[in-house]
Amino acid sequence: MSRTTTASAVTALFVPGDRPERFRKATGSAADVVIIDLEDAVAPESKANALAAILEHLAAGPDPVRALVRVNAAGAVSLPAELAALRDLAARPGHGLLGLVVPKAENPELLREVAAAFAGVAGPPLALVALIESAAGVQNAPELARVPGVTRLAFGAIDYALDINAGAGDRVLDYARSAIVVASRAAGLEAPLDSPSVQISDTGAVTDSAALARQFGFGGKLCIHPAQLEPVAAAFRPTPAEIDWARSVIGATGGAAQVNGQMIDRPVTVRAERILARRGAEAAQA
Repeated sequence: MSRTTTASAVTALFVPGDRPERFRKATGSAADVVIIDLEDAVAPESKANALAAILEHLAAGPDPVRALVRVNAAGAVSLPAELAALRDLAARPGHGLLGLVVPKAENPELLREVAAAFAGVAGPPLALVALIESAAGVQNAPELARVPGVTRLAFGAIDYALDINAGAGDRVLDYARSAIVVASRAAGLEAPLDSPSVQISDTGAVTDSAALARQFGFGGKLCIHPAQLEPVAAAFRPTPAEIDWARSVIGATGGAAQVNGQMIDRPVTVRAERILARRGAEAAQA
């Protein structure tokens, strides 16, 4: 099955680093990309064993597991060893490491150091995803997005809401979501990944959360369970009504026109072109 790149992935599935029996199952799922987690999903006493399992399964070979790895945040005792080990892994041809997810990204200089440490590795460039989870991260999103080597931004809503002492509900996240989307666009990055839904079995809630993210301009969503993959993917897929609308306006060129009583000018035509392009991309991946 073909895979989209980290930059264009719509669904990014987390799997705990201390559950190696799930690694290949995750990469065999419908997820566009898999993130093996060394941070929140792994207890402190299990982090060393989790790192060893990741190195074993992503090691060079005929069929390595291919995944991103979320390392621990800046200041974590285990981070230097994680970066050194993953850098060593990336230096070996044939490995399965796709890149790094840096959590609680706030300091552009620290992110720049991580990017620089992996920049000289031979082979295809590794992806670098900056996961923004705090007020400082949102404030510094424009600088984080412009760090050379950063592939994409992502949003961690739970930690962000805790950091700003916000209440429950999506409205408290509006500013942060917009700021991350705008920072990505201004830096020329692909649209960011939204925070995962905390709902797993309630597919309606997952769909609603993904649809909201799409409305804000996100390009995909982090997922914490395989059951979330299809609802998220479907929410980012152009609907039949959107495709019909796009087809009805795509012929409008130059100046302003009307189609079915709606004013059609260049920005509307471009939006229609993007919808049809997205439909084409979905069909190519099927």
